[in-house]
Amino acid sequence: MKGNMLSWKRMPVTSPGEAPVSLEELQAEALRLAPEARAKLAHALLKSLEDLSESEIESLWIEEALRRDRELDSREAPMRRADDVLKEARARLR
Repeated sequence: MKGNMLSWKRMPVTSPGEAPVSLEELQAEALRLAPEARAKLAHALLKSLEDLSESEIESLWIEEALRRDRELDSREAPMRRADDVLKEARARLR
């Protein structure tokens, strides 16, 4: 699973003899599946990640951390006080 996770929605997905489809389109199609089929697909996708090497996993986490940092810096992601987040999390666990 090499490549930049930051542009995953724009990455083309291709099959032999077919036109490229964006991951965003593929996701939309997957969400139209029946719940049982979505669960099977999710299981297969998660299982495929088990084959990643430690360095690939570390690289993906670094990319994700950098993406989140850019979102915070650009104010794309809402900032919340830690006290409020913890309070909400505790309330959900009750």
